[in-house]
Amino acid sequence: MMFRLDEKVALVTGGSRGIGRATAEALARQGAFVVVNYVRGEDQAKEVVQAIEGAGGKAEVAGFDVSDMKACDEAVAAIAKRHGRLDILVANAGISIDALVLRLREEDIDRMMAVNVKGAIACARAAIKPMMRARSGRIVLLSSVVGEMGNAGQTGYAASKAALLGIARSLAREYASRNITVNAVAPGFIETEMTTVINAEMKTELLKSIPLGRTGNAGEVASAIAFLCSNEASYITGETLRVNGGMLM
Repeated sequence: MMFRLDEKVALVTGGSRGIGRATAEALARQGAFVVVNYVRGEDQAKEVVQAIEGAGGKAEVAGFDVSDMKACDEAVAAIAKRHGRLDILVANAGISIDALVLRLREEDIDRMMAVNVKGAIACARAAIKPMMRARSGRIVLLSSVVGEMGNAGQTGYAASKAALLGIARSLAREYASRNITVNAVAPGFIETEMTTVINAEMKTELLKSIPLGRTGNAGEVASAIAFLCSNEASYITGETLRVNGGMLM
């Protein structure tokens, strides 16, 4: 069977809902032991673990703030020690604070950069240590179509998501010699809690810009991530895999 992840240990940050939850469940279906990270939604994270276990998979929760580098180092080291390895990191945790740039507050910019950019670097840095020892690893960073094409009212968010593309390419070059691949996935308009705030009129306009004529779902993004985490993707690194229905080509 293709894309199997048996005996692999995976950490999914922001794994309690949306794309993170779908990814945790997808990796577990492929045989990985999944560590579901959360920062506030402990009950939701436990629900994800229960769903995975109910489907015959294996998982556990790990609560820590990705924007705290010391917390990342300690949590990831503990995971690797407890399981003897860490094969996969999916840096999915992220926040969006939308506002036209003239109304964008400094603290909003700082918070998005702390979680979306610093958080991804912190988790990758921590995960690379056990991966280097094993001379093998898969890292996937969650970017966004907005990071490539921009969007009015999302300057701060777009900046943070664009940064992840440079991070992925740089890490890919740094650790290719250790057989660690680093890629980004850039979802388009995906039906999640983050997109439910968009009003009907704006949604109609957005759909006109998508050649497939529909929104995507979290499972479709999770499938792309699972592929990049598999052995079949062993010769892919430094790439951005777009899952956007043709919104950006």
